[in-house]
Amino acid sequence: MKLQIALDRLTYEECFRILAQVGESVDIIEVGTGIIKEYGLGIVRDIKERYPRKSVLADVKICDAGKSESETAFDYGADIITVMSFADMNTIGACVEAAEARQKEVVVDLLNNKDPDVFDQLESIGVSSVSAHIGKDQQSGGAGHNPLFQELTTDRHFKVYVAGGINETNLDRYLDLNPAVVIVGSGITKAEDKKGKAGLIKKSLGKYN
Repeated sequence: MKLQIALDRLTYEECFRILAQVGESVDIIEVGTGIIKEYGLGIVRDIKERYPRKSVLADVKICDAGKSESETAFDYGADIITVMSFADMNTIGACVEAAEARQKEVVVDLLNNKDPDVFDQLESIGVSSVSAHIGKDQQSGGAGHNPLFQELTTDRHFKVYVAGGINETNLDRYLDLNPAVVIVGSGITKAEDKKGKAGLIKKSLGKYN
């Protein structure tokens, strides 16, 4: 089970200061949508150059123009990209093809999707990774798991990422989805002892590997 740190709502300098503290504990570095909007994909390139042995995820949340959007993010050094599950299946399929051509990975973000047929559709176009994601605004509204996510506990074969206000105190509630990757944002980035918090969560995940 891997730990992914989500960098978002931070300055360029804060991103690198945090990574200098937690780099030993994290497996995947996520460059959040807000940071990409603020600083462009250049920050993805800069992080990959600084941390070449880490996987870097660009949370570009593609909705259209799947091939070109994917290729652009990969050109800037992303190892993993995201596409929204509500996008047209042709768009998602184009992202998958672009990723396969470069031996990269695409994660389909299930944010707010309630369509029970979505998993069959994604499997039919070769999607292998999905994100069971409770968004920032949903968290503030008190939303729990999307009931659709329970489908991931059945006979599905997706690599599952989980995200949504995760920290060391509520980690257990996400483990029923058998995730391959646990995404933690403010649970680390807003902690006073960021290095210690990242190490604690990484150690906790190690118990389930």
